[in-house]
Amino acid sequence: MTLRRLTPEELSARSKRNLAIAGALVGFIVLVFAVTVLNLKRNIDARKDAIAAGAPVEYAR
Repeated sequence: MTLRRLTPEELSARSKRNLAIAGALVGFIVLVFAVTVLNLKRNIDARKDAIAAGAPVEYAR
């Protein structure tokens, strides 16, 4: 198998593609983090409401 040198245009295209993939990956990580934080907040608020209403609160089922 022989390897050939990439042209400057191909190297530039590779770099742009890598940056796009990295940006998409970072965006996905931020999305997962945000959803996790919002779910934790929702659960904390629901627990506070249950305690305020006098309902029994379980830590684990």
